[in-house]
Amino acid sequence: MTVATQLTDLAKSNAREAPNSATKREAAMALHTLRGFIGISQLRAIGQGCRSEERQYFYDRLVQMAGIVQTMPKTYDQDGLGDNAIAHLHYFKGTCDWYITEKDSEPDGQHQAFGLANLGYGGEIGYISIVELTGLDVELNLHFTPCTLAEIKTRETE
Repeated sequence: MTVATQLTDLAKSNAREAPNSATKREAAMALHTLRGFIGISQLRAIGQGCRSEERQYFYDRLVQMAGIVQTMPKTYDQDGLGDNAIAHLHYFKGTCDWYITEKDSEPDGQHQAFGLANLGYGGEIGYISIVELTGLDVELNLHFTPCTLAEIKTRETE
């Protein structure tokens, strides 16, 4: 079994693990972790969801997403894996997609990440500004399951 296969299996199992009914406090802590990764409009929508009768779903989803963000690789951790690198996050707006494989950790917050950007003309690997994405109200896909870039590229060509 290759390292890339092990990383893929670990990422997928972490994403599938259903939290045992996250509490409001756990969701609030998760939201703090995700704040630099989610735009203001999506934060407002999630906040409304957390106050609705569906709040448990949102609590659980926030805790699950925060776990993915906390455990995802930092810049250069997947260097050399090519299409076997795992995308942990997916942002979308219109026909554009951004798949984040590695986060850049700065002491003053999340500024950029590394991954695959597809603006509708084929994907390109490179640095992606998380600040710009969230500022443009690009949405973080809360239902994305981590997968390899190869799987994403195959899906997009079908």
